[in-house]
Amino acid sequence: MTSSLQDIVCCMGQPLGSNPTQYMMEKAFIAANLDWRYLTLEVSPENLPAAVVGMKAMGFRGGNFASPHQVAVVDYVDRLTESAELIGAVNCVHIADDNYVGENTDGKGFLQALQEISDPADKKVVILGAGGTARAIGVELALAGVREIVVANRSTDRGQALVDLLQSRVKVAASLVEWKNDFVVDEETDLLVQATAIGLRDARAAVPVDTELLSDRLIVADVIHNPPRTKFLREAAKRGCTVLDGVAMLVNQAARDFSIWTGIEPDKSIMRESVEEFFEL
Repeated sequence: MTSSLQDIVCCMGQPLGSNPTQYMMEKAFIAANLDWRYLTLEVSPENLPAAVVGMKAMGFRGGNFASPHQVAVVDYVDRLTESAELIGAVNCVHIADDNYVGENTDGKGFLQALQEISDPADKKVVILGAGGTARAIGVELALAGVREIVVANRSTDRGQALVDLLQSRVKVAASLVEWKNDFVVDEETDLLVQATAIGLRDARAAVPVDTELLSDRLIVADVIHNPPRTKFLREAAKRGCTVLDGVAMLVNQAARDFSIWTGIEPDKSIMRESVEEFFEL
């Protein structure tokens, strides 16, 4: 198959640095015998509107949108899928009927990874953060039947917006805790999700949580995939917690993106192996 501008997808964020997703996607394209390319593009918030216009002008098949663009890009696509509209954030864009359609696969990727180790139904969840990734995860967990969601966030306005969404749109018990100092996880919590950018490309970054009080019955997840094992997860593992790293979420989310763009189901084992190869695991 010969390549063309229409065989290109991209990832936009700020800053992205070295990108395991690019490495993984291109390995998956090769395995599927597709002569496609995945570009990594650092885009500042003020240039996001022009970047989306540029995607359309160059005929890209679509792209991923990373932090901090997942909420802002909602205003620049032609239409949203039902899940993206519900979540209010977009991480995947694709072409349909000459329109750019905003989709959200973050939460679905997380949920699939979680379900491989535990059923979230009837569990109490604490989500740290209230950005695009936190919104996606919160909605998918609510739809999966969790009992209660507590949102911990420094900005009460942003945190309350997520709580309101969960209560009104997906009908789950939800509440907000203003995140000050080290967060203390109560003993009734079953699942703790670190959904902020803390720890991205920094293996020494500390999430302000009192890890000394974590129960060994707790499942602790971190959406950060670079590094695959964050300081937060290392500390949780020392307390006997079951930990879920961001690589599992990344692979499941990326596999969904791949199939949306190409119409082909990728080989997820190759995708997982490529991420492990990238990080030399």
